[in-house]
Amino acid sequence: MPNLKTIRDRIKSVKNTRKITEAMRLVAAAKVRRAQEQVLATRPFADRLAQVLYGLQSRLQLENLDVPLLQQRPVQRVALLILSGDRGLCGAYNATVIRRADNRITELKQLGLEYVLIPVGRKATQYFTRRQHPIDRSFTGLEQIPTAEEARRISQELLSLFLSEDVDRVELIYTRFVSLISSRPVVQTILPMSVQGLEPQDDEIFRLTTREGRLEVERTPRTPTPGELFPQEMVFEQDPVQIFSALLPLYLNNQVLRALQEAASSELASRMTAMNNASDNAKALIKTLTLSYNKARQAAITQQILEVVSGANALKD
Repeated sequence: MPNLKTIRDRIKSVKNTRKITEAMRLVAAAKVRRAQEQVLATRPFADRLAQVLYGLQSRLQLENLDVPLLQQRPVQRVALLILSGDRGLCGAYNATVIRRADNRITELKQLGLEYVLIPVGRKATQYFTRRQHPIDRSFTGLEQIPTAEEARRISQELLSLFLSEDVDRVELIYTRFVSLISSRPVVQTILPMSVQGLEPQDDEIFRLTTREGRLEVERTPRTPTPGELFPQEMVFEQDPVQIFSALLPLYLNNQVLRALQEAASSELASRMTAMNNASDNAKALIKTLTLSYNKARQAAITQQILEVVSGANALKD
């Protein structure tokens, strides 16, 4: 017969665990909302920057541009910027992005290309350090809600590697936010830049809402803002090529910040889903343990009654 005290202690332990997982789910949900607000707040600047770059590129399209960030060199060495998390308890989020990076490293080796890694997040840093992959620099301890300053530090490292010709191409590996239960690892080339397609064609706005007491994501496809052509009579105080060269690093910062925001949203959504599943499992386990406790308690009471009846019969005899 099961020990009643043991079952009671187990039920108490599971209830305490459920309180923790539920609290972590609510914290992750609040941070997803903050990440959403930050994306919406930075969008006007990104849109305007893309419009200005489009206008400059259209104005300079007949000129022979000598812009270092647009130089296409023969690729011999590739830098991989890998965005992961600092913490666990977020389902398969970290494992997914690390697996995608491993696959990309295998592809580069098969092509006979050298590579260097720039992991962001403690999980990716620990994984690739243990396997002795070449790491140029790592970034850990970042804010869960990315900031422009963090994006600037990372983009400066990328610019330094590319402009010094230590690497010929920089690729970004991160998880694109799809929904609360889904994220997709993607590989994106960010250096050298391309003057075409300054704004993603699959841009979306996502909003975290509640419906019937449950969290849901509403996604609104967004048509890219058409670029503005500068009037032909417009006179630039500075050389337009210099303006174009000065704005490209800002655009790179914006691309890195957007990837950090997507990765953070994916991580928080994965953690929220994982904690929600853990809370549901704990609830089911509590129900099972309570049923076992009631059965054991009923068996113990029945046993006590039988002992009393047996004792009374023995006294009568």
